[in-house]
Amino acid sequence: MGVAQPLQSLRDRLTASDRMPVVFLGHGNPMNALEDTVYSRSWSDLGQTLPRPQAILVVSAHWMTRGTTLVDVSALPRIIHDFRGFPQELFDQQYPAQGSPKLARDVVALLSSHHAEEDETWGLDHGAWTVLKFLYPEADVPAFQLSIDMSQDFDWHLEVGRTLSDLRDRGVLILGSGNIVHNLGALSRSNTPPDFALEFDTRFAERLTERDFAALADRKGMGSLLHKAHPSFDHYLPALTIAGSSDDRDALTFMTDSFDLGSISMRSFVFHA
Repeated sequence: MGVAQPLQSLRDRLTASDRMPVVFLGHGNPMNALEDTVYSRSWSDLGQTLPRPQAILVVSAHWMTRGTTLVDVSALPRIIHDFRGFPQELFDQQYPAQGSPKLARDVVALLSSHHAEEDETWGLDHGAWTVLKFLYPEADVPAFQLSIDMSQDFDWHLEVGRTLSDLRDRGVLILGSGNIVHNLGALSRSNTPPDFALEFDTRFAERLTERDFAALADRKGMGSLLHKAHPSFDHYLPALTIAGSSDDRDALTFMTDSFDLGSISMRSFVFHA
């Protein structure tokens, strides 16, 4: 009963659409927001091929919570420059997209079983706006964020994606932003990926292609390799949510399967009808 009501509200408010894709982007270095790179070009190209959404729900590695799943319900999300040591030009960047408060509150209700709550303090962090500015440079599509609950196991995040998947039929683009390998302690200017990074990235791609999401959520089964690839799991969890929001009808397309600074996988992927 608690899910049916928000779903009906969504159906009343949002126009039915062809099934929207779900997207995971490896966002990497914030400087991609300023520089002409293979990654920023791929985001621009993707934005030109995606169907135009009615709203964008972003699951970013940079909004971490514990014990709750927060949803930003602000009307005008603030832009968060959550980094340091970068040029002033990066701090001057803005992305003046509107939020979607009514839809965001419906998402809170939709995720009631996942301890969802409203939040008006967050906005769009650099995991969101640095890629959105290339996907939709006019900032003319409402966008809002969903936090990742770091206290929950991996299968929880898959289930969040499954619960959100109904949004795809109402014109909502579900966008995950993180990195498939993210070990800042192993960065290398030679850009040569260490063996563990290559192994984890390859294994992830294989399991995703096979739709073996249980293996991707099996922390014990991945063992020490997981901890080498992700000393903290924040950049991995959005990929699980995006995987969870896909289904057997979707085709899978990989993008930019290269590494930046050795230990940051920039692999991105799209599930699409």
